[in-house]
Amino acid sequence: MMNHQFTEKLGAWLRLNPDSRDYAVGCKMFLQLTGRVNMYKNLLAVPDMPRLEAELQKHYNFRVADLTHAQVVEMDAKAASIASDNNLHTAAPSDTPRGKRADHDALPPEIQALYVENLSLLRRMREVHLRLRNLSAENSVCPDSERYPFLKELIDLDKKYRSNWQKYDSYNPQ
Repeated sequence: MMNHQFTEKLGAWLRLNPDSRDYAVGCKMFLQLTGRVNMYKNLLAVPDMPRLEAELQKHYNFRVADLTHAQVVEMDAKAASIASDNNLHTAAPSDTPRGKRADHDALPPEIQALYVENLSLLRRMREVHLRLRNLSAENSVCPDSERYPFLKELIDLDKKYRSNWQKYDSYNPQ
């Protein structure tokens, strides 16, 4: 269940003048919201107030948004379709990458980078899908506003993933 006190605390932090905000408190709230330890450590090591503010604002907006249950159900169906299309429910991929072109090494670096980026995108999609499965309605009472950010991220990642494959597959070296 969503903690409304935490949402109020987050909103109060965002409403403060950026010069008077406690950066460490903002980073801690970011960690509580996302569970992304590496990014939390990076934000602490190299302070980046605009980025932290943008991340927290995004999550705050999700928490206070007036989302209808129907919207989340629709996004959930799309996320389930994405998960099955990309086999996100399975363990890590096999040792041999599939989908690499025979002429991959002869492609320009920016086209080769799409293939590498897709490996990262797929890994992140698996992480987001796992978080969604842990928040599923069968496992716990979870308001739609808590599932929404993960559903939205999964759908956005899938769009980027498919766009990259389209560019990679359709590239003609001539």
